[in-house]
Amino acid sequence: MTETPIVNPPEALEARSLEVKVDERGLERAVRKLRRLIASEGVLREMKRRRFYEKPSERRKRKEREAARRRKRRMKRAMYDND
Repeated sequence: MTETPIVNPPEALEARSLEVKVDERGLERAVRKLRRLIASEGVLREMKRRRFYEKPSERRKRKEREAARRRKRRMKRAMYDND
């Protein structure tokens, strides 16, 4: 019996290193910058989402909600851009 390795699972995250340089402005500022960077990348949201198993039906519903939110945001921005 031969097992085939999963090379690229569909829900795999692309690993991107998050890096913040600490300069003369101090560690506090670098930590704040790192937190903003993590929030903008959605790392914490992804970690919370993956904490528990998500049923396929729940995943579909979540993806539909996210798509609707993006669609609504795009429509709102398009209305403001046309003014």
